[in-house]
Amino acid sequence: MTDQQEQQPQTNGTSQTINVVRKKLQGYVGFANLPNQVHRKSVKKGFQFTAMVVGESGLGKSTLVNTLFNTGLYPPKENVELSHESPQTVEIKSITSDIEENGVKLRLTVVDTPGFGDFVNNEESWKPILDNIESRYDTYLEQENRVNRRRTVDNRIHACIYFITPTGHALKPLDIEFMRRLHTRVNLIPVIAKADTLTEEEVLAFKQRILADISYHKIQIYQAPVYEYDDQETIDENREIMSKIPFAVVGSDKEFDVDGGRRVRGRKYPWGVIEVDNEEHCDFVKLRQMLIRTHMEELKEYTNDVLYENYRTEKLSAMGIQQDPSVFKEVNPVQKMEEERLAHEQKLAKMEAEMRAVFQAKVQEKETKLKQSEEELYARHKEMKEALEKQRADLEDKRRRLESGRPMTPEKAKKKGFSFNK
Repeated sequence: MTDQQEQQPQTNGTSQTINVVRKKLQGYVGFANLPNQVHRKSVKKGFQFTAMVVGESGLGKSTLVNTLFNTGLYPPKENVELSHESPQTVEIKSITSDIEENGVKLRLTVVDTPGFGDFVNNEESWKPILDNIESRYDTYLEQENRVNRRRTVDNRIHACIYFITPTGHALKPLDIEFMRRLHTRVNLIPVIAKADTLTEEEVLAFKQRILADISYHKIQIYQAPVYEYDDQETIDENREIMSKIPFAVVGSDKEFDVDGGRRVRGRKYPWGVIEVDNEEHCDFVKLRQMLIRTHMEELKEYTNDVLYENYRTEKLSAMGIQQDPSVFKEVNPVQKMEEERLAHEQKLAKMEAEMRAVFQAKVQEKETKLKQSEEELYARHKEMKEALEKQRADLEDKRRRLESGRPMTPEKAKKKGFSFNK
């Protein structure tokens, strides 16, 4: 096997060059088994995920959570007697449950926000929610600053499912204000609640209006990351999931018998059954696929690497803590990717400009040569024409002198009317 050597400069106070030798193995060593080791460790340790549900009362938040995880996380609601006393602020309630599936343990925490959007004046309904998210960041930051960090507990919000009222028109001012205030602190996942109250055409039009409002107000909603090692099937799957945002969902933990002897979860109407797990009826399957089956780790990773890091930087800077850039430099992954993209585009633009300049120079040179050849041909043609004209004039002159100096032939005499006697 051949060895490859590369020179890679590394700076540690002073500039020095280190030879990095890349070698191909001649047999199986075993570190290719590292992913399996991480898998065993993760399964043994278990996983943790914290989701927040936000929306007005009656939109089916608890029902959707029970439907997503196929468990009775929220107990059935009981009829409560009406009271003249009503809460004046948004409450924050948290429910934690340990669930297990095929030997994999998950500690699931769902943070509910009863009272959001239920008041006459909802001007600052978002503030208690934002304070709760930031207080969780503060708690995690405090744990990081401890001497002993072995028992660090991650209670940060990894995803916020925001329920939009199915009006069919556009986002309400409260929706816009909430997402505008929180999109830099949490992964926003907008969903259209109780989508079975709208027709298919109304759902599509409503989605377009929502996306237009989100784009106009420059609100960042969660987008699945794309990795260079993803295969085409994964890329197509992610693209299909992202095309469904905002998800039009229907939640129900009740089961009904339908044609064919199947038993499905759904909502029963006089004209039929809306099946929760049928992609032709709603986007519940895509929401579950993104939130749980394919992007749960990406949601946690983005929360830790981007959202929390940005908050941590702002917090420490506000406290007057400045880092020495000569020691190390913290890098925002999104900002770094954007800088690399801009640098790549500038490099391509420079290469394109250089290629265009070389092409134009070659075209100019070719045009100059063609013009020079054309001028040479024209001059040669002119010279040959003048030579021919001069030769023709000489011949005419010779002909006239010959005709004037020799006797007239009988044929010419006849033509002029003279006669000769023999």
